[in-house]
Amino acid sequence: MPRQRGLPTPGDGAKLADMVGAVIYVRVSTKEQTENLSLPTQLRACEDYCRRQGYDVLERFHEEGESAKTTDRSQLQALLKFCRTHKGKVHFLVVYNLTRFAREKYDHFALRAHLQSLGISLRSVTEPIDDTSTGKLMEGVLAAFAQFDNDVRSERTRAGMRAALELGRWTFPAPLGYLNAPKWSNTSLVHDPERGPLVRRAFEELATGRYTKQEVIARATEAGLRSRKGLRISPQSFGQMMRNPIYVGKVESPDYGVSTRGDFEPLVDEPTFFRAQGVLDGRVVVAGPR
Repeated sequence: MPRQRGLPTPGDGAKLADMVGAVIYVRVSTKEQTENLSLPTQLRACEDYCRRQGYDVLERFHEEGESAKTTDRSQLQALLKFCRTHKGKVHFLVVYNLTRFAREKYDHFALRAHLQSLGISLRSVTEPIDDTSTGKLMEGVLAAFAQFDNDVRSERTRAGMRAALELGRWTFPAPLGYLNAPKWSNTSLVHDPERGPLVRRAFEELATGRYTKQEVIARATEAGLRSRKGLRISPQSFGQMMRNPIYVGKVESPDYGVSTRGDFEPLVDEPTFFRAQGVLDGRVVVAGPR
């Protein structure tokens, strides 16, 4: 019978055969945490696989709520660092399936090449991949399908967002002065009772032509206007806010080719908004405080 790795070698009985080391990587996105591919399910399957193959599990890496669309994942980076630090001791990286590893085809093979340079092979609990020609072919096909599935999801998401924008629904984080309304609501934005009045006042003061942009920023800051992170509003951010037509109830998204009336109440009336634009453009001469 073939000798098992990790058992004493016959003969002198003093030397143990090298153990085959493996690391496990499991990942779920926020959506998948409510489905069957939970972290405990993946981890249990990966550990059972390692036990059947005779692999010694050196470390386990859990990625929670992270998308596989990018390699900039904290636990994935920690895994790669562990593999570099323990080069020669880690022989396999075990995942539940390849979509847990990467959804972008080029990311998959870049990571695969890096692991290979460290002497590490990739194994999937649910898919027949290995280092044979057939196993490599299967891996390439599965990686391409993961990319295809990711692209289809992105297209559907983009189409859904465009459709919502065309209906006047704001699908992004609310700008300062607004709050995102609940999804079941008839409106996508509501006025922020704390910051909304301060933003409106900033528009009104700028529109009078009595104050410069810097003076309005200083007055708004003194009145308590801050970002949602509690930071002072920078001149650049303030200028972008004053230019944003969302404050007169318009949804404009050049990326999606949408310009329409929003489904929410404007924070500022149009005459005030356009007078403020005149001050910013220099078409209205600032007279200074009286």
